Amino acid sequence: MQKASADTTTVAKSAGLVSIAIMCSRVLGLIREQVFAYFFGAGFAYDSFVVAFRIPNLLRDLFGEGALSAAFVSVFSDYNVNKGEVETWKLANNVLAFFGILLSLLTLLGIYFAEDLVLLLVDGEFEADVAKVALTTTLASIMFPFLILISLSAVVMGALNTKGKFFVPAMASAFFNMGSIVGGLGCVYWFSALGYPPISGMAVGTLIGGGLQLCCQLPLLRKVGFRLRPYLNLRDPGLRRILVLLAPAVIGVSATQFNVFVNTKFASACIPGSVSWLNYGFRLVQLPIGVFGVALSTATLPLLAKYISRGEVSRVRDSLASSLTMGFCLAIPSAVGLWVLAEPIIRLIFEHGRFNAVDTMNTASVLRFYSLGLFAYAAVKILAPAFYALEDSRVPVIGSFLAVGVNYGFVSYFVGEYGFNAIAMSLAVSMSCNFLFLFVVLSRKLSGFSYSYVGLALVKIIIAAGCMGGWLYFAAGLFDPAAWSLLQQVLSVGFYVVTGGAVYGVLLHMLQLHEMTAIIAKVKTRIAG
Repeated sequence: MQKASADTTTVAKSAGLVSIAIMCSRVLGLIREQVFAYFFGAGFAYDSFVVAFRIPNLLRDLFGEGALSAAFVSVFSDYNVNKGEVETWKLANNVLAFFGILLSLLTLLGIYFAEDLVLLLVDGEFEADVAKVALTTTLASIMFPFLILISLSAVVMGALNTKGKFFVPAMASAFFNMGSIVGGLGCVYWFSALGYPPISGMAVGTLIGGGLQLCCQLPLLRKVGFRLRPYLNLRDPGLRRILVLLAPAVIGVSATQFNVFVNTKFASACIPGSVSWLNYGFRLVQLPIGVFGVALSTATLPLLAKYISRGEVSRVRDSLASSLTMGFCLAIPSAVGLWVLAEPIIRLIFEHGRFNAVDTMNTASVLRFYSLGLFAYAAVKILAPAFYALEDSRVPVIGSFLAVGVNYGFVSYFVGEYGFNAIAMSLAVSMSCNFLFLFVVLSRKLSGFSYSYVGLALVKIIIAAGCMGGWLYFAAGLFDPAAWSLLQQVLSVGFYVVTGGAVYGVLLHMLQLHEMTAIIAKVKTRIAG
């Protein structure tokens, strides 16, 4: 694995920049969720917002941060390596024009059929509540244009990543959250004064945030050589290659979104507030997914695409093994920490305003079950784009349908006994099955993949994370947080995170995990410099 050292450093450097940017975004995202929790709690208004936003968001995962982004990066990287600047930027203009028109048409159809789409997503008490359905339909109509903004933003991000620019594109989602918070709160008070539902203001804030996410990347795109020259050629070979990669990938991601559809329908049929609790819990688990999984995926995909274009298969294997190890190194301790500290973290972040102790207990419960699949979430974020870089989108499609089957069977069987908790459990189980399938197929596809390297690293990570979990469980049992002030809660959670991280980091360093050594060396270099 000597050749992996250079790749590890490259990925660690790029992923480090992306992680910093995504950390800013996720922190702002948590602040956004705090705003929702404080003003709307868990129930009528926020349940409606979550379901309404889920409609354009389902399509966003298809055309935004999912299949389109991966397919575009693969073809754009090939153009960047093997063709000139003129052809490369011509492809970018063609892709922007084509998907801008397509997504605009989808948005108009979505607004027209908003109520029908809402009724497809909900069931039980939610469906029977006419006022709740009407509010959800209004919110969905307001937020549907978000699909256009976020999808074009993903294309721009892919172009910048291929050009070696990671920080600004990763910071773009921070601009989304900032626009959602500031613009949303301003609209909340404005809409309230006009007699409209206050939650509608947060829907408008979502559009403001989407616009900022796209616009903040455009100056850098111009700096690296792009010039907007409207161009549409449906016969362009590059566009056709992207569409060929995209078609089966859309089917695969559609399977994943079917999970979201099924789970939303099941959650809406559970007790009121279930949709909100599941969403708040998933938002928290998205912090490590975004910081580690998405960061590593963003940094690794252009690297893999470059090696594949050059025919350097051995470097593809080594980079992938190192990226997976780094993902496990960061995701597994995060999962342990979220399981042990679920209630203190939820209480600190959300239990203010309309969000009460019952909401804390229920959100902590789903967070624990979500955390069980955290390692798989992070790994799939790395593995699935690797198939797109190899221009093989068939396998992720099969993996997605496998996850759909597992999820649907699990929820159907257990939701009657465990209610909304079964939905969180099912996502962890189905994503773990998806990871195992992708890992086995990809490691066989890349003959010579180092199982021993990843396996030994995984053993070291589990030992260190287990010791960290034991310490956190002991430390959390020393105090009674029932009557703690906000400052005491901040200090206690900070103490748990710092000491737990120190225990884990020291143990991994002692166990000589290569990826941890590379990260520490990079930090020392930065400090010395």
